[in-house]
Amino acid sequence: MSKAQSLSEKKRIRMTWADWIIYVFLALFALITFYQLWYVIIGSFSNGQQYASGGVFLTPVGFTFANYEVIMQDVEFWTAFRNSVLRTATGVAVELLFTALVAYAMCNKYLRCKKSYYWIFIFTMFFSGGIVPMYLLIRILGLYDNFFVYIFPAMFSVYNMIIISNFYKGIPDSLYEASELDGAGELTIWWKIYMPLSKPVLATVSLWIAVEHWNSYMGTMLYTEAGDWTLTLQYYLKQLINEASGVGSSSEYTDLVTAKTISYAGIVVALIPIMCVYPFIQKHFTKGVMLGSLKG
Repeated sequence: MSKAQSLSEKKRIRMTWADWIIYVFLALFALITFYQLWYVIIGSFSNGQQYASGGVFLTPVGFTFANYEVIMQDVEFWTAFRNSVLRTATGVAVELLFTALVAYAMCNKYLRCKKSYYWIFIFTMFFSGGIVPMYLLIRILGLYDNFFVYIFPAMFSVYNMIIISNFYKGIPDSLYEASELDGAGELTIWWKIYMPLSKPVLATVSLWIAVEHWNSYMGTMLYTEAGDWTLTLQYYLKQLINEASGVGSSSEYTDLVTAKTISYAGIVVALIPIMCVYPFIQKHFTKGVMLGSLKG
C-alpha cells in the first residue's frame, strides 16, 4: 500500500466532533435504557423493607431470594405463565402462517383485483371501529372469556403481510414457473419454495409477533374474566403492581418482601423467555427487516 493510500484511509476514519457528540449521546441513551432494567433487577434481589427506605442505586440492599421464592410459590403466577406460553406459541404459529399465506397471494401476479385488496388492507391500518364494536363482535362470536380470543382476532397483520410480501417479490419468478411446470399447486409452491427461502423475514416477524403476544394484557382486561385459562402473565403483573395484592403476605416473608419488590421479581421472570429466544433470532433480524422493507 502506498503512502498516499494510507493517508487517504486515515483521513476517512478520522473522527470529527460531530461523530464524538453522536457517540456520546448514543452511549448515554444506552446507559439510561439499561439502567432502568438494572434497577428492576437489583430491586428484585433486595430486602423489601430496606428497599422501601431508599438508597438503592447500583447494588441490592439486604440481598435476598425471598421475592423470587414468593413468586415461585404462587399458583396464580404459574397459571398465568402457562397461559402466556401457550398464547405466544399458538399465536406465533397461527398468525405467521396465515399472514404469510396472504402475503403470498398478494405478491402473485395472477391475483385479480390485487390493488383493491391492497388499499382495503391499508385502510384498516389507519382506521378501525374502536374498542366498543370490537367488544360487541367478540361477544357475538362467542369468544368472550375464551382462550381463542387471543388467537383469532390477531390472525392477520397488514404491516407484517407487507413486509413478507415484499420479501417474496425478491424470489426469482423462474422458481415459481419451474414448480408450476412440474405440476405443483399454489399451496405446494408456497409451502415448499417460498417459505423455506424466507427464513430471515419469517424469523424477524415471528419475534415481533411473539413479543406482541407475550407483552399484551389489554385482551385479558377487556375480553376475559381472567380465569384459569385466560389469565396471562402481563395482566397478573399489572394486578400485582397496581393493587399490591396479598401475594407473599405469609409471616415467613413479611419482613423480607413488599409488593414492589415482588413485582420486580415477576418482571424479571417474565423477561427471561424473550431474552432466551432473541439470541437465536438475532442473526436473521437485520437481514429480514432490510430485505422485507426495501424490495418492491
